[in-house]
Amino acid sequence: MSNKQDPSVWRGFRAFLMRGNVVDLAVAVVVGAAFTNIVNSVVKGVINPVVGAIGTKNLDHYSSCLSSTCQGDQGIRIMWGSVLGSTLQFLITAAVVYFLMVLPMAKFLARQEARRKAKTGTHETVEVTEIQVLQEIRDELVARRESQTGGR
Repeated sequence: MSNKQDPSVWRGFRAFLMRGNVVDLAVAVVVGAAFTNIVNSVVKGVINPVVGAIGTKNLDHYSSCLSSTCQGDQGIRIMWGSVLGSTLQFLITAAVVYFLMVLPMAKFLARQEARRKAKTGTHETVEVTEIQVLQEIRDELVARRESQTGGR
């Protein structure tokens, strides 16, 4: 077994790391981690007090008991309040990411594409009907069959 690494493996690994979607994923993870603290603060500082006006400030205290008695560690509890809190945190995070990142980026990319088309002058779009696609598939299958059978 050789200690020398195959240079194509390293080249492939470097190419993998430099692909756009890997970098996008890394950025998304970092930004998501940064938003976690903000979202937790919003839930604890705004949403929990609003819910607290109705009941308790801590959503984790909302639960239902499946057994006849639930006191202390006794009984079976369904902690639906913590599920509700986590769901709210997820929805807030998703909304912030969508409205502050995804939507502006989509608009920016659409403007860039419109500018590119305006520069190149390619505004026409080719619409292909389902019938045309099926005819192309049929013709390709016929051509393949003929080439396999030698035109018989």
